[in-house]
Amino acid sequence: MKDQIGGNQKRARFQALCQSLRPDLLRFAFWLSRDRTLAEDVVQETMLRAWKAQDSLLDEAAAKPWFLTIIRREYARTFERKRLITVDVDELVAREEPMLAAAEEQNLAEMRAALFKLPDEYREPLVLQVLMGLSTAEIARELDLSGAAVLTRLFRARKRLRALCGEDTSMDPEE
Repeated sequence: MKDQIGGNQKRARFQALCQSLRPDLLRFAFWLSRDRTLAEDVVQETMLRAWKAQDSLLDEAAAKPWFLTIIRREYARTFERKRLITVDVDELVAREEPMLAAAEEQNLAEMRAALFKLPDEYREPLVLQVLMGLSTAEIARELDLSGAAVLTRLFRARKRLRALCGEDTSMDPEE
């Protein structure tokens, strides 16, 4: 009886942890996929996998990186299962499809495009910091890097991103 009560409390605490992290997880999944529906599916699958493996989470302080790892893997799995529909771009151009028009949020689109031009080693720490709000130490643990390496990558990522967006970085301090 005592084990059952303890198990119920543990499950309730895990459920509360999942609910508190869900907005951040959804934001990260959306950033990865750029598709709200897919992001919601990925988060739902992540929660299911996490629920099944909740005993492997030994420290609640490590929950966010643990969930982020599951999200990355689950997002990658979507490409194993899903075959994306291809579209003939020449046909769209010939029909002057509105989907080819520039987005209203041109600055946001340009920023996203520049962000995706960054090498993964710079893009991922920057996204984890800016979008997910992780500290340098948390990013270091998540990516298995030293704190100094994370700071260097963040500095280089910001500098490259500014250059890709057309800013003059020649007067920036050197590393």
